[in-house]
Amino acid sequence: MKSKMRNALRPSRRRVVGLTAVAGVAAFSLASMPSASAAKAQSAAPEAKPTVVLVHGAFADSSSWNSVITRLRHAGYPVAAPANPLRGVASDSDYLESYLKSVKGPIVLVGHSYSGSVISDAAADNPEVKALVYIAAFVPDKDETLAELGDRFPGATLPAALDGVPYPLPGGGTGTDLYVQKDKFHDAFAADVPKSVTDLMAVTQRPLAASVFDEKTTKTAWKTIPSWDLVTTEDHAIAPDEQRFMAKRAHAHTIEVNSSHAVAISHPGTVTRLIERAARATSK
Repeated sequence: MKSKMRNALRPSRRRVVGLTAVAGVAAFSLASMPSASAAKAQSAAPEAKPTVVLVHGAFADSSSWNSVITRLRHAGYPVAAPANPLRGVASDSDYLESYLKSVKGPIVLVGHSYSGSVISDAAADNPEVKALVYIAAFVPDKDETLAELGDRFPGATLPAALDGVPYPLPGGGTGTDLYVQKDKFHDAFAADVPKSVTDLMAVTQRPLAASVFDEKTTKTAWKTIPSWDLVTTEDHAIAPDEQRFMAKRAHAHTIEVNSSHAVAISHPGTVTRLIERAARATSK
């Protein structure tokens, strides 16, 4: 009798195996389900930031962006600062347009000085360029030349500080490269930058082909892409009123700063904040 009772109370092996399997499935299901907090964290994951492409202007090189690059990278932005050949609006734009095709994902395209005309052209047919940022830059309209803009708004002292140096053209003939005279570089280009720095900038400056100023712009990306503009009120290279006119015409989101033309060096924080503002506005 006792033996029969013990057998009745003892679970069969089949039942034990079955219960174990059910328990295992339940445990696996619970383990594989994300917790509410994990699901919330996944949904709140920040979107990837756009790549900021910085294009330098005349009489400078990509190192002029160094302090801006440091700040942007610290904020988590991928950054690129390709060299600008400074040979002509059309050829420089073609070069930049080709480079932009190698950048994956959305782009915030930034141009300083002469390169404002270059980014306006290069971005026109690239759907990945979400914002244009002009830093103390030219923003020409179609069929407009930089010389025409300068004549319309006189007052810049940089042209009087330039020297021409001839160079041979690939197809024959002679071109002219423009350099800023070393003893005038500080006052004409970067008056609010320490002279110890501008002395080095003057020695390492990259020249601009003089023919650039008479070359007509063919594309105007700012008519279809949102733009931001930083006007430098103590600029001796591009007159402040000229900058204001171009920014207003482009319907750019505009700020002003009491700075020389070399604003990325003297006010990198201001430049960086404007770029970040453009990036945030176009990523919503």
